[in-house]
Amino acid sequence: MNEMSTPSAMKPAMQFGILFGVIMVLEFIIGYSMNIDPATNKTYGLVINLLNYLILPIALITMACNGFKKSNGGFVSFGQCLKIGVIICLIAGLIYAIFFTVFTLIFPEFIPELMEKMKTVMLEQNSEMTDEQLDMAISMTEKFMNPVIMVPVTLLMFAFIGLIWSLIIGAVVKKERPVSL
Repeated sequence: MNEMSTPSAMKPAMQFGILFGVIMVLEFIIGYSMNIDPATNKTYGLVINLLNYLILPIALITMACNGFKKSNGGFVSFGQCLKIGVIICLIAGLIYAIFFTVFTLIFPEFIPELMEKMKTVMLEQNSEMTDEQLDMAISMTEKFMNPVIMVPVTLLMFAFIGLIWSLIIGAVVKKERPVSL
């Protein structure tokens, strides 16, 4: 079979990346509208982290790789799995980062309110923390909330997550096309 008949891995990667990004945005909107604070509600924070960094990437990368494999005559290479997984997570990270940036522009009070909640939680967790240590921690967190830093860091983080999970998933689901001489 010649290379021209191989379907593009971009289609499932784009579809599942958009789905993943939309799910993360919906999680944020639901949590915000219901006034659920992940800093004070540890269960909610844990569930969101498990979903966004473990369950959703594994499920969506696996479904995308298997869907591509099915449309490609039962074959998917390790490299195609890597490409699919990283693109899914990059697109999801980009959607979330853009949404968060726009959200903080529309609701400028969100970040200062979040920082106040974080101060309270930090002091509850470590009552011996000095004012200087607390101010330094809050200052660093505020810097990472700046879109100029937050967007690239989010993209790098999700690209790394996509790489790790697609390395594992690719090793499991790959089925190389036999080479005919």
